[in-house]
Amino acid sequence: MSNGEARLELLTRINRAARGAPVPEVPAYPRAAAQSREEVLHTFHDRIVDYRAGFVQVVADGVLEAVRTALAGARRVVVPDGLDAAWLPDGLDVLHDDPALSHAQLDGADAVITGCAVAVARTGTIILDHGPGQGRRALTLVPDIHVCVIHAGQIVPDVLDGVQAVAGAVRAGRPLTWLSGGSATSDIELVRVEGVHGPRTLRVIVVGA
Repeated sequence: MSNGEARLELLTRINRAARGAPVPEVPAYPRAAAQSREEVLHTFHDRIVDYRAGFVQVVADGVLEAVRTALAGARRVVVPDGLDAAWLPDGLDVLHDDPALSHAQLDGADAVITGCAVAVARTGTIILDHGPGQGRRALTLVPDIHVCVIHAGQIVPDVLDGVQAVAGAVRAGRPLTWLSGGSATSDIELVRVEGVHGPRTLRVIVVGA
């Protein structure tokens, strides 16, 4: 019997055994204790800092200066369609993704500025559903610096809240990108290497309270 035939036989036996079996009860998702809005923002801040990412919280009219500071001199910047133009400092060499930028063009960019779909305080995770102001996945995976502007109201307490917030995007077939700090990995000797799978530097700007 070949491997394929053996696999088919095994799956057939499993299906026959499971036919008519009761559906197991799915346990409720464990939820943390309720937090105030201030506590949610504080938790998110702590997680972002733990990931060695930059963090600043500003009022609405402070976004422009915060973006300028976060870019730290970067000039060649990718800007996705739908991003608020009021966030962009003067003097940038702005790259728009229409027509689509090549990988070489993205690699030549210093930074990318985006919004997000939702952010999760408990894990410090930022979720992009690649809607307006976020662009396609490659835009946030190739440039070395990612500046992400998040409205405070987009920060939710827990992972379940985040998943529910992007359920519509999933149903629409759009991909999701989940970011927890800048790209980093460790080898077998636990030597940390940054920037392997995406931007090595993440700078988060939270707008509002």
